[in-house]
Amino acid sequence: MQIRPTIVDIARELNLHPSTVSRALTGQGRVGQETKDLVFKKAVELGYNCNQVASSLRKGITDTVGIVVPLINRSFFSNVISGAESVLNPAGYNLVVCQTHDRKEDEIRVIRNLLRNQVAGMLVSHSLETTSPELLQRVSTNGVVLVQFDRAFEDLDGTTCVVNDNFYGAYVATKHMIESGYKRIGHLGGEFSSNIYADRLAGYRKALEEAGMEFDETIIYTNSITRDKGFYNMAKALDKGCDALYCAGDYAALGVMEYARHNNIKIPDDFGVVGTANETFAELINPSLTSVEQNARDMGIQAAEAFLAMREDKAPTNKKIVVPMKLIVRESAKR
Repeated sequence: MQIRPTIVDIARELNLHPSTVSRALTGQGRVGQETKDLVFKKAVELGYNCNQVASSLRKGITDTVGIVVPLINRSFFSNVISGAESVLNPAGYNLVVCQTHDRKEDEIRVIRNLLRNQVAGMLVSHSLETTSPELLQRVSTNGVVLVQFDRAFEDLDGTTCVVNDNFYGAYVATKHMIESGYKRIGHLGGEFSSNIYADRLAGYRKALEEAGMEFDETIIYTNSITRDKGFYNMAKALDKGCDALYCAGDYAALGVMEYARHNNIKIPDDFGVVGTANETFAELINPSLTSVEQNARDMGIQAAEAFLAMREDKAPTNKKIVVPMKLIVRESAKR
């Protein structure tokens, strides 16, 4: 049976004290860079693997970061996860993905589990049912590095927020429909207590007001970002005289287009629609969906880099990082 090499073996090979080797491998204490390089080279040569469990117990914290997302099956969130992983794994951290299904109860459960497992940090996009930062405030005051992304409580102390420029994204989407000749543009939004949906509503409103068009609250539909809600509220919007809809999510836009197809409404000639998130299906459906790109992978990268920076500084921070959005023009709102 092959015996695993130990720190003592590395020390013997290099004629160093085992404590020096340990400090070089863990980054604790002062060890010269030349010595560190020699130790790491010899560790790789001998096939040494440090005992991560024992190391975690000694430090009272693991090398694990939890990422909490509302829905894993959205390409936006899967791309955020991919971006975060591309930064954290090379830095020596393991990423654990937790899904809340957009329910507050599930969010409380997964965050408590992560805390019990002594994670080094959390990257969190809160559920739509979560309207208070109380639980996340406990995370940031519990010695765990907290980074919020996408849906965030921006006034929460001791955290970095990585968010889209949602106001601008909604503004250019609505302006595109106005310039295409649509006269009565409704809005399928999310829960407006959430920062992202409030900002998208504000951007939509600004575009209308600049064009001298009425901002009519009767054609604004809250909590309407799913495919079913898009289908259902499309009928309501038509009854209110709408000839276009700006949707705060691509799945709602997909529901709008399904209703149109079932009722022989031609898109974009009879009705225009723009979505948000640039989901994978947006360019595949017919007609293709104009959508606002959120640069999800970049958001994941920046959230992970913010975690590393906060961990290095060993101090909380109040910082906001804004990721730009861009309108991807396709067929669904071009008359």
